[in-house]
Amino acid sequence: MQISGIQTDVKLRDVAANLASMESIAAEEVKQGSRLIIFPECFVTGYCFDSREEALNSAEPLDGPITQTATALCARLGCYTVFGMLERHRDQLFNAAVLVGPGGLIGSYRKVHLPFLGVDRFTTHGDRPLQTFDIEGIKLGMLICYDGSFPEAVRVLALQGADIVVLPTNWPPGAENMAAYASNTRAMENGIYFAAVNRVGTERGFSFIGQSRICDPVGETVDAANHTNEAVVRATVDPAKSRQKRIVRVPG
Repeated sequence: MQISGIQTDVKLRDVAANLASMESIAAEEVKQGSRLIIFPECFVTGYCFDSREEALNSAEPLDGPITQTATALCARLGCYTVFGMLERHRDQLFNAAVLVGPGGLIGSYRKVHLPFLGVDRFTTHGDRPLQTFDIEGIKLGMLICYDGSFPEAVRVLALQGADIVVLPTNWPPGAENMAAYASNTRAMENGIYFAAVNRVGTERGFSFIGQSRICDPVGETVDAANHTNEAVVRATVDPAKSRQKRIVRVPG
């Protein structure tokens, strides 16, 4: 399955504009042969909220209009998408990653490791077990941003049989070493594909470093956007490679 990671800017609090961007980008990536399109953390809502109340105004339940719009898009294009949003559940606010396909919502993840930055100052720690999801025979796990700093989180998903772990992220200045080394390390130490998809641009004076990349099960960088401009990174996920855990090395 060919996948695309979308390194792009986001409009804070403008859900309609961000969903329109999702639609146009996904349509183009399907033309390029991709079946799974991955967008950054908090792509639909933006990240740099000043209060919990402000963030709640952009948050929705998982079965709300945001997911319904993404479902209609995937059904029309015959694709899958992972995107970041703010999830409102009763009186709680979560930083969430959502996996949607042609048939609707497949699964979601609530960010566990919360830095004292942006909206994560006001969100609740993820409260559900890590989980993998099947899309056409490929097992996918989701984490968000700071979660990728902790090898245990990726290892749990790998032990559940993940072929790929996707990391929608909002890496700021100071995360350059995460971008440069952690993705390759998480892929290599678990023998899986790892896709870190960061955003770019500036939001309320807070900038994002880009540096998105997709790594293969031996830790090689398949595609990378080593800059702070909008870009697309692409790769093909071969589950046979991620499931070959017994490696025999022969001289020569």
